[in-house]
Amino acid sequence: MNRRDFIKTTSWLPAAAAITYLPQFSLSAFAAAARWRVYEVTTKVEVLKPEGTTRVWLPLPLVADTDYQKNLGSTWSIDGGNAISATDGKYGAEFIAAEWPAGAKSPVITATSRFATIDRAVDLSKPARVAKPERAELQRYLAATEFMPTDGIVRDTAREITKGVRGGDVEKGRAIYEWIVDNTFRDPETRGCGIGDIKTMLETQNLGGKCADLNALFVGLARASGIPARDVYGVRVAKSEFGYRSLGVGTDNITRAQHCRAEFYVDSHGWVPVDPADVRKVVLEEKGGGVLLPLDDAQVRAARAKLFGAWEMNWLAFNTAHDVALPKSAHGKVAFLMYPQCETAAGRLDTLDPDNFRYLMTSRELASA
Repeated sequence: MNRRDFIKTTSWLPAAAAITYLPQFSLSAFAAAARWRVYEVTTKVEVLKPEGTTRVWLPLPLVADTDYQKNLGSTWSIDGGNAISATDGKYGAEFIAAEWPAGAKSPVITATSRFATIDRAVDLSKPARVAKPERAELQRYLAATEFMPTDGIVRDTAREITKGVRGGDVEKGRAIYEWIVDNTFRDPETRGCGIGDIKTMLETQNLGGKCADLNALFVGLARASGIPARDVYGVRVAKSEFGYRSLGVGTDNITRAQHCRAEFYVDSHGWVPVDPADVRKVVLEEKGGGVLLPLDDAQVRAARAKLFGAWEMNWLAFNTAHDVALPKSAHGKVAFLMYPQCETAAGRLDTLDPDNFRYLMTSRELASA
C-alpha cells in the first residue's frame, strides 16, 4: 500500500465529538451551524480498456486547513502499478498520480480521504480581522486563464454590470452575483459540470450551463473588475440540513455529485464565499418534475440571500486550480481537476464515459458535533 497516513484523524475525532450540537436551524440561518462534522470519502477507479501505459490522477482535499475545512489525511491502494501524491506547482492542488505499465490487465486504484467541515458564513455588515494573503497569491487570482479571459467582452460586461456601483468591492461582487442569478440559467443538458468557457457564453449570449460555467462567470467578471476571485472545485458529500433537496446528496453514492463554488477577496473580510450557480439549481431542481421555481419563490429568495457570503459545508473542497498540468500527461492541461482523470495509449479518456473509465465515489459521516 502506498499511502499518506491519516495522521490528523486521531486528534480530530474526539475533539469533534466533544463539541455541543446547536439547535436545528431554519432557512433564515442557512450556513450558520457552529459544529464540525467529520467525513470519509472513498474513490475506486477501474480502467476497463487499458492500452499501453495507463495513468490516473485523483484530486485530494485541500492541502491547507481553512476556517471551514480540515484535512485529516488520505490513504490509497493500487494493484500492479504505483502511485504517489503530487501537487500542482502553481496552485498547490494535491492529487494522486497513479501509473500501470503496458500489459496491466485490470488497472484499479482505491483512495480514501478524511476531512472535517463546518458551515461557513461571513458577516458582511462589519469589517473582520483577517490575515492578508501574499501579493503573489492575490495576483494569481486576478490573472486570465484559457477559458477565463479578463479582457474583451468579459471586461466590457464587467464594466457594464458594476457601472455606478458604490460601496467598494463587496458591492461590486454583489452586483456581479445578482446579475448572474438574474441572467443565467442551469442547463440540464450540459455534460458534467460544464467547462467554464465564459467568453463563448457571453459572445453567444447563451448563458446556460452548470456550476463550472456559472460560477466561472462570476470569477471571470470579478477578475475583470480588479477583484481577486477563484473557483473552488469539490464534491457534495451529504444532504442539505436546511431544507434544500437540490443542494445535497440523498445517498452515500456521490459519483455524480461534483460541484464547484466561488470566492472573491476584499481587504475588509478576506475571502468571501458565494454560489450563484446553486441559486439557479434551486430554481431548476428544487420543485422537481420539470417545474421551475420563480425568482420570487421563498426558497429561491432565501438561497439567493444566503449564498452571497455563505456556504453550507455538506461539501468537500479539492482545490482552486485552473489549466492544470498533470505529471506525465501526454495530452495537455485540463481546465480544472474536479473529476478523476485517465490516459492510456489511446488518449485521454472521457471522465464522463463509464464504458471506458469507471469510478465510484462514496461518502460517510464518521463523527458529528
